[in-house]
Amino acid sequence: MLNLLWLQSGGCGGCTMSLLSANNPHFIQQLKVSNINLLWHPSISEESTHQALEILTDILEDKIKLDILCLEGSLLRAPNKTGFCHIMAGTNIPFIDWMEKLANKSDYTVAVGSCAAYGGITSAGGNPTDACGLQYEGHIAGGLLSAQYKSKKNLPVINISGCPTHPDWVLITLSMIANNQLALEDLDEYLRPKFFTKHLVHHGCNRNEYYEFKASAIQPTDLGCMMENMGCLGTQAQADCNIRPWPGGGSCTSGGFACINCTAPDFEEPRQSFMKTPKLGGIPVGLPLDMPKAWFIALSTLAKAATPKRLKEGATADVVSYKSGTPNKGGTDV
Repeated sequence: MLNLLWLQSGGCGGCTMSLLSANNPHFIQQLKVSNINLLWHPSISEESTHQALEILTDILEDKIKLDILCLEGSLLRAPNKTGFCHIMAGTNIPFIDWMEKLANKSDYTVAVGSCAAYGGITSAGGNPTDACGLQYEGHIAGGLLSAQYKSKKNLPVINISGCPTHPDWVLITLSMIANNQLALEDLDEYLRPKFFTKHLVHHGCNRNEYYEFKASAIQPTDLGCMMENMGCLGTQAQADCNIRPWPGGGSCTSGGFACINCTAPDFEEPRQSFMKTPKLGGIPVGLPLDMPKAWFIALSTLAKAATPKRLKEGATADVVSYKSGTPNKGGTDV
């Protein structure tokens, strides 16, 4: 049986909330199936602070073997790299010092969420807490741990990015580790498991018919494709959000929210509005990753010329009318 320790630092706890919403199977059930023993988790374990510190101390003294170390939230290095922004409860020792020591004891070190992986939202703006990820600072390799860090199984930090992470991404990664099925070649250029980053959020989007004909939304609640005007990065974001429904069904784009590419490093600093597409000469600056630029421009022109009436009118509607007669506000007959 593998021992798993889960710690939290600078973040909102949203990845744990997402994980606890897993229902097929749920978190605890999947741990049992994968033969993983949860040593301690700050949100769901019964052990008090004193008892939790005994577990951490026993790990450092090699009395307990640490197979999987999971971190949620970014590492807070301020002020002046001392880490005193975040002291481990019950001690006078900065959390970052605990993490460095524990990471050298673990067979696998896992960053859960974009904060733990790259710094995420906690590092946005002026970054007064000097937040960073475990092995990345934004897109630059090297965070709290060096770019050369390897766990005892000779792997770098495994970055399950996302804000929050899909519960399946976490559970499947833990299952792959438990079954000795996760190797370096299973991670992409930012050390994310490829099983969820080999797709684009655009794949499986329920607005793809609008995308194909470049029938675009122009304001929130419109039904059209949100890439051209509304800042949607689904054609550039590496994640399977529209193929793998979130608990309860749906995704950001199916709920009417533009994709902000939260699985990517530096997503929190897009240098433009999250809800407005930057353009150059009328062409979106960010183009799909799965199509050459020249093709996209040529096909866009042809597609707009051939857009069916129902899509052209429906793209700027907030509801589609299925009855003939006077349509609802902004609606269209089909």
